[in-house]
Amino acid sequence: FQRFTGNQIAKIYSQNPEVYMQTERISLVSSFAASLFLGAYAPIDYSDGSGMNLLQIWEKVWSRSCLDACAPGLEEKLGCPVPSHSVLGPISPYYCQRYGFSPDCKIVAFTGDNPASLAGMRLQEGDIAISLGTSDTLFLWIQEPTPALEGHILCNPVDSQTYMALLCFKNGSLMRERIRDDCASGSWDEFSKALSSTVAGNNGNLGFYFDVMEITPEAVGIHRFNRDNQKVSDFPKEVEIRALIEGQFMAKRVHAEKLG
Repeated sequence: FQRFTGNQIAKIYSQNPEVYMQTERISLVSSFAASLFLGAYAPIDYSDGSGMNLLQIWEKVWSRSCLDACAPGLEEKLGCPVPSHSVLGPISPYYCQRYGFSPDCKIVAFTGDNPASLAGMRLQEGDIAISLGTSDTLFLWIQEPTPALEGHILCNPVDSQTYMALLCFKNGSLMRERIRDDCASGSWDEFSKALSSTVAGNNGNLGFYFDVMEITPEAVGIHRFNRDNQKVSDFPKEVEIRALIEGQFMAKRVHAEKLG
């Protein structure tokens, strides 16, 4: 994925090598925020660091081949990664003097938004959480991941010896809102009533709804199939609504199972 940190570092080194060479430290947003409270450079944590395309998630060290592929001297600019629950040190005296923080206040390594969600929701092995947003996100705690081209495997922020799987689906709430507008007069109450009026399994009718190019899987378009596995051009409104919801959640289950 182009947005990942390693790719972006490689781009900066390729296009602006002088800027890269003048850079003393490279932080993630999470470790930079921790640095502000610490008053010194905070290390990158395992969990957020494993989403950079640079970390060996089994050994918890930077991958030499990945670093060399991005830019020279990168390991020194990144620093050593640490467990996500590491105590980094006391809060900066600035916050004690300016805002009255206790000098005994300790700063724990900061992590990314998705790992923090797993920790904050107190997920345990076997639990799955789904965030229904503009893009839908699914994450779960796993012991023995099976990395695949679809989805991501990150170090677990709570237990450094286990892992979390992360899947992102681009056609999330905007796709549901479009079907709501088309089939339920823009009303979530009507949407819910229509969904409740149909049976689980939708009598064999199934749909895949991708208004924009999907991430997981890489596909686009609206694809509807009836109970005889024949492609059809449209469904009745209540069938359309259930086909959308069931199709989205079946896709989440199928792709999550592939990751362990």
